[in-house]
Amino acid sequence: MSKHRFVIVVAALGLASACAHKEKDVQVPAPTKAAFEKQYPGVQGEWDKEDSNYEVEFKQDGKEMSMVIDKDGTVVETETDIPVADLPQAAQDYMKQNYSGSKIDEAAKIIKSDGEINYEAEVSHKDVLFDVNGKFIKESKD
Repeated sequence: MSKHRFVIVVAALGLASACAHKEKDVQVPAPTKAAFEKQYPGVQGEWDKEDSNYEVEFKQDGKEMSMVIDKDGTVVETETDIPVADLPQAAQDYMKQNYSGSKIDEAAKIIKSDGEINYEAEVSHKDVLFDVNGKFIKESKD
């Protein structure tokens, strides 16, 4: 019995170490953190690496949000979760026609650094992207 306890303790410590190690791997450059703190002073977020950029997930005014920022502190895009009903009508129609029977898990409004607005609908572990008018752009794996 004590051998089993030892194995469980070692496994639990290994898992805890792996989780802690993952957070330590995300070394966010100072300019990147400063860009986020400038736009959202005092707001805490969870950082992750996204390709060559950094993504911070946070809550602002009760809304789930995220920002993608490059290593130099340039904001690439800001994403805000929205109700599915707030997707443009053309996007909703597209989803009904092409994903009938599937529930939209999440919807978001994305504002790119150049001011371009896109919308995203997540369904069946896929992100379906639309332009500001609801015209289909592309689909990608979530």
